[in-house]
Amino acid sequence: MAETLQVANTAETTDPRILRSRQMLREALLRLLTRKEFDDISIQEIADEATLNRATFYLHYPDKNALLEAMTLARFRDLIARRGLSFTDCDGALRAIALGVCDYLAESTGCPSQLAKMPLEGSIIAAVEGMFEEGTKYHEIAPGADPKLLATTAAWAIFGAARRWYQTPDRVPAEEMAAIIEAMVKPIFLTGSV
Repeated sequence: MAETLQVANTAETTDPRILRSRQMLREALLRLLTRKEFDDISIQEIADEATLNRATFYLHYPDKNALLEAMTLARFRDLIARRGLSFTDCDGALRAIALGVCDYLAESTGCPSQLAKMPLEGSIIAAVEGMFEEGTKYHEIAPGADPKLLATTAAWAIFGAARRWYQTPDRVPAEEMAAIIEAMVKPIFLTGSV
């Protein structure tokens, strides 16, 4: 049973048709956000813009908020990849994520679309939480520690510090801020680990 589930999950993340449909839906939402408020965009509009049917949308996402989170995660991962950031160890991952959030805020807030006007917390924090939750699967945490709460705490800490950095006139370079954030957030993980 677990083997079948693993094969299904692998196929879902590597099947080119699935990947293409998801990309088309993400790109459709991004195009629509240049013209309309997120709350005013319907699932039917997203499907039409992607040249897919509504049923296909629901095969991939339960609602438009899930699509927004997926779009944010894809953009976030692209920023990290463009910088060539490494996840070779926990320290490298933490700094890469912090730098990615700084870059994401700088890029999204400067874009002339509805994306800049949307509250970014909901989408970027969910993406960062997911990355940390994935990381806790590979590292021991203290008995009784809640991996989801640990991920949430770290994600909000990083986002809050990065947002303060972005809103500060004459701010330090993003790389320097990522190192500061790393030093501040790392103890959160140390208190939750063995």
